Amino acid sequence: MSAADVTATHAAHDTVEAALRAQLGKALGGKRGIVEAAVPTIAFTAMWVGTSQLKPSLIVSIATAVVLLVVRLVQRSTPQFVLNSLVGIAIGAFFATRSGDAKDYFLPGILYNAVYAGAMLLSIVTRWPVVGFLIGSVTGDPTAWHKDAGMVRLCSKLTWLLMLPCLVRVVVQLPLYMFDQVVTLGVTKIALGWPLQVAALAAMVWVLARGRTPLQDNAAG
Repeated sequence: MSAADVTATHAAHDTVEAALRAQLGKALGGKRGIVEAAVPTIAFTAMWVGTSQLKPSLIVSIATAVVLLVVRLVQRSTPQFVLNSLVGIAIGAFFATRSGDAKDYFLPGILYNAVYAGAMLLSIVTRWPVVGFLIGSVTGDPTAWHKDAGMVRLCSKLTWLLMLPCLVRVVVQLPLYMFDQVVTLGVTKIALGWPLQVAALAAMVWVLARGRTPLQDNAAG
């Protein structure tokens, strides 16, 4: 984050909690970003239910993501979240096409959540919770937060909350993948996607709402 970005953050927020709430909202892409991430999966699952054919389902899913991307570009709004979704879909399509099995469309997502959950758990165990670096991005000093034991505990709690959706997805979806439940995988991917992420964000906001940690201008020091 540049000095100008830090200055803007300080102008808008006077506490770490307020700044972090704003950053978490941006990280999810807002309501539109959440919907855009879910629509291609809905399209894939609906097409699979209707045809039980892999190729048309992949084509519809990718085409839906491309349409969303074009809309973003025409509106000159940030395409970041659509691009992220498109990359994930492309990887899933590659896995599924290579194996010829529709369930492999969901495998990259399961692996991603497993790795993400593992990395966050490791960060908590080592007492360098990943949310701390998000705080560092809004204060202008990436590691100053680690000197405060209370801040480390807060960041650990928040990282647990951020990790839980990933863990739940793996626990629910991995057995479905192993038993070839393609339709149920699609349904659970949607159900455990933005609704679960929003629930986790709400829990994080509730934790943050209880604190009033002054936002120190480390960039100026």
